[in-house]
Amino acid sequence: MNIGVVWFRQDLRLEDNPALAQACKQCDSVLCVFIDDPLDQTVSQLGEASRVWLHHSLKALDDSLKKKGNALVCLQGESLAVLQMLISDTGASRIFWNRCYDPVTIERDKQIKTALKECEPSTSNGMLIFEPWENLKGDGTPYRVYTPFWRAAAKQLDERQNLLAPVPTPRTIPAVDTAISGALSGAKPLDALGYLPDKAWPAQMMSHWQVGEAAAKKKLVVFLKGAVTDYDEGRNLPGQTGTSQLSPHLHFGEISPRNVIAKLANGRALAELEGGEETFAKEIVWREFAYCLIFHYPHTIDSPLDKRFERFEWAEDTGEHLRRWQQGLTGVPIVDAGMRELYATGWMHNRVRMIVASYLIKNLLVPWQSGEVWFRDTLVDADLASNAMGWQWTAGSGADAAPFFRVFNPVLQGEKFDKQGDYVRRWVPELSTVTNKYVHKPWELSGAEKQALDYPEPLVDLKETRVRALDAFAKLKGTK
Repeated sequence: MNIGVVWFRQDLRLEDNPALAQACKQCDSVLCVFIDDPLDQTVSQLGEASRVWLHHSLKALDDSLKKKGNALVCLQGESLAVLQMLISDTGASRIFWNRCYDPVTIERDKQIKTALKECEPSTSNGMLIFEPWENLKGDGTPYRVYTPFWRAAAKQLDERQNLLAPVPTPRTIPAVDTAISGALSGAKPLDALGYLPDKAWPAQMMSHWQVGEAAAKKKLVVFLKGAVTDYDEGRNLPGQTGTSQLSPHLHFGEISPRNVIAKLANGRALAELEGGEETFAKEIVWREFAYCLIFHYPHTIDSPLDKRFERFEWAEDTGEHLRRWQQGLTGVPIVDAGMRELYATGWMHNRVRMIVASYLIKNLLVPWQSGEVWFRDTLVDADLASNAMGWQWTAGSGADAAPFFRVFNPVLQGEKFDKQGDYVRRWVPELSTVTNKYVHKPWELSGAEKQALDYPEPLVDLKETRVRALDAFAKLKGTK
């Protein structure tokens, strides 16, 4: 009997899963496995909030597999050793997986392909629309500016419609004989992986979400029927549900970007999209751009692409400021609202992500890497590529970055995108009775009104620290 191992990673779904589809076509029976690998940068090691989501996502995948007569086998350990054990225990002759693109996993997977060559490892693209080497400039070098990357991607998608043809869900996923699966060394129940910490916050956080492939598909349908029309404006208003909130589903592969674009286009060329639909398509391809960057410039995960920023003069003794930022106690309402939303839900509105990042980097002069690490630990969509690119964008040190001298004024940002203060009042209830005029700048209230609030004074003066940041940046000008 020809047994194939399907190794699930960031592709926790049945539909549009090329590795799974190939295994079902080429093998008599399929063993579906997930490995909790301690190696840095693997999906199970990215952060505490992500691990909570991962637990529920694996449970949803197992439920889906059981409906097809199969089940998910969970194991822990170094991936090569675990796979070798599986092959020994089952006599499996083939192995299939969908590729990941972070530098650590790429190197590990190369070693595994060499070590297991007798099993003819078959790898597929189940994570992106384009491989990072497929959408390049005419001279074969990677794009470092997003607009031409998007134009080239849209052109390719319109010319190669097959790129948007999701792989169908297998009708059956034949399981291995129970005598074989029951004898597996090291198989663990999901709960034994330890992804749910012994704390109260995971249940509160997950109360905001539905997890799994079915939930992702439903969320996409709802978004495409409604909010996508006004996405141009709605994506900037944190007090409204104007975004798709698909990012954690995409990160864990509960839905593929190919499927998202295919459903959005609905048979149309991308050139026909306009307004909110076009903007949403660009956001999906923005994720592709992020993966292209870490593939070609792997050091950008934690080091600046613009090497001048290696000499940037950050503030000293920033531990207390970083802690207050993490806790949402900066005294700047929209910054604190964003950080509290993050802790409560594992997610933060994208407009607010830019505001809190700008405040940390430019007003507090804390290195962007500190913010990136905190987001990686607390976001349920802590995508390594998108997270690093987003922080470098704000810092001005990455590809297609915002210029460093663009310093978001959090008061003006709040007044523009949270005009009625609904977002701030939801997450900073200390300000629930403050009028619209002062809700984004409560330090301007009269003495008695201000004293009545249980809310901190601002950590720093926004105008003075803006000047300080620009002075620090000016020292980099003209250097290489």
